[in-house]
Amino acid sequence: MSEEKMANVAKIIELVGQSKVGWEDAANNAVREASKTVTNITGVEIINCTGTVTGGKITNYKANVKVAFGVTDR
Repeated sequence: MSEEKMANVAKIIELVGQSKVGWEDAANNAVREASKTVTNITGVEIINCTGTVTGGKITNYKANVKVAFGVTDR
């Protein structure tokens, strides 16, 4: 049985998640979508939160996030 070794290197990608519920949901959506194609996600940093206002209410939430994941030796 072979074990993957974790390198001492992390890669960081920047994403924007969206939600009609809130900023936390927007950040979770970004991580959830990234995890479909990126393995070994180890952390997330919320960079910025913005929103769209319609009729005096926030109707769309956006979260800019940086997602870190370990680079593996294969």
